[in-house]
Amino acid sequence: MASYRYNTVDVFTAKPLYGNALAVVHDASGLSDALMQKFTHWTNLSETTFLLPPTDAAADYRVRIFFPGGELPFAGHPTLGTCHAWLASGGKPKNRDEIVQQCGVGLVRVRRDGTRLAFAAPPLRRSGPADDATLDSIARSLRIERSAIRDSQWVVNGPNWVAVMLGSREELLALKPDMMNLEPHDIGVVAPMPKGSEAAFEMRAFVGGGGPFEDPVTGSLQAGLAQWLIGADMAPERYVAIQGTALRRDGRVYVEKLGQDIWIGGDSVMLVEGKVTL
Repeated sequence: MASYRYNTVDVFTAKPLYGNALAVVHDASGLSDALMQKFTHWTNLSETTFLLPPTDAAADYRVRIFFPGGELPFAGHPTLGTCHAWLASGGKPKNRDEIVQQCGVGLVRVRRDGTRLAFAAPPLRRSGPADDATLDSIARSLRIERSAIRDSQWVVNGPNWVAVMLGSREELLALKPDMMNLEPHDIGVVAPMPKGSEAAFEMRAFVGGGGPFEDPVTGSLQAGLAQWLIGADMAPERYVAIQGTALRRDGRVYVEKLGQDIWIGGDSVMLVEGKVTL
């Protein structure tokens, strides 16, 4: 057994306990895949990350991202939370303007945006509208009429997200999905906010694989949604999205298109600093 530096970071919030918690284990080269997975299951958080030396000379650090059901090539709140923890522990990026993270999808750029961090949305691995059979499954899973779904899109960038648009925030917050029979496993739901709101959209994320749960604030989904909504002229090139209301959270995601890049930003708060023995 050995001790490793450990953090718990609350991501996509400036207020502790209102975002999405992430466990981060530093200098994790001594851990086996099986032990990483077992510790992730034990933390019972949506994701746990393990910081490692990069194998790509362009990267500042490498991260492996686990959820209770396996390993992910990319995830959003783990990207911001891990970068926050790495910087707080004394990490020095090669480039003053950007930090470069190495993970399963390759290199992901992270930039400082005032007090926040923001990552460049990785390319979608799958896009395009969902077919009729998938939409029928989603409607059954969400326990809504098929006609309530205004639009849809696959937004796969690591997790296998398929997203649907509802007509109003009220419809979104009223959802009571059949979590034990969620199909497909990763469903994102978005709805426009009322006119005059501080945010443009509110989202919810339902995950069936590895144990069903609703994710409080989901960076990978937000990245895929931004690529869809901005690309289809359904959203401005800069907006704020809310997530977590149904779980008594208050996540805020800051989206901005700069040139060809879409940046997904948010605040992070350090909650726990210490050591873990594994």
